[in-house]
Amino acid sequence: MSELETSKVGVNGHECRVWRKGTGPSIGYLAGLAGLPKWPLFADALAKEHQVIAPSVPGFPGAEGHRELDTTLDWIVAMRELLNGADLEGPPLVGVSIGATLAAEVAAMWPHKVEKLVLVAPFGIYDEAEPTESPWAQQGQEFAGLFCNNADAYSDFIRRPNDADPVEWPIEMARAREASARLLWPMGDTRIARRLHRIICPTLIIWGADDRVIPRSYAKKFAEAISGPTELVEIANAGHLVDLDQPEALAEEVLRFLR
Repeated sequence: MSELETSKVGVNGHECRVWRKGTGPSIGYLAGLAGLPKWPLFADALAKEHQVIAPSVPGFPGAEGHRELDTTLDWIVAMRELLNGADLEGPPLVGVSIGATLAAEVAAMWPHKVEKLVLVAPFGIYDEAEPTESPWAQQGQEFAGLFCNNADAYSDFIRRPNDADPVEWPIEMARAREASARLLWPMGDTRIARRLHRIICPTLIIWGADDRVIPRSYAKKFAEAISGPTELVEIANAGHLVDLDQPEALAEEVLRFLR
């Protein structure tokens, strides 16, 4: 397996970090609510068969520029710019949580630019009969315990890297929460339900069996709205952030789908 490589892409005049690792066909990976404070085990597992390209989304660790994005359309256009700059116009996209929301939005707006799509517990729909939990109403271990079955997995993932400034790091993680709120606050509803029919590529929808943030019934709502062929998979012993709770099991399903 190749070493982790780092490059930069400009989006709206701000730099966004892009990580690459692995060999083989390229796939894009858009991470969840914590962004990419470090290279995750899930991406390492994917890199056994693919070159994994993981761009940092504006406002999340490794990127700035989220304050330029005021509307859902702003976010979608910024993501197109980011993905194009990262050589991800065409390859499959894998997104988790907010990353899945952004991947779905791109696939809906430019349906012929995404070969395959993997959505792991995306936000974007809101059903008053089955409301989602708010990411912005949680703090500390309360947040970790709600979003992961294994709260320690989340805490370990967001722990300050050795090369990060100890003063700046809490600010950087708070910035990620702010960035997610700019897109999803208050109900996580981007009105994507109106655009999902535009997704025509084969799509794998994955949910954690113990997701306490977005009801599992939302998986069916996404699948029924997408025009292309869809497959639903549930991962046991996983909460909302399946990539942190069950990285190997999630990677196995994704690799199977991409083969």
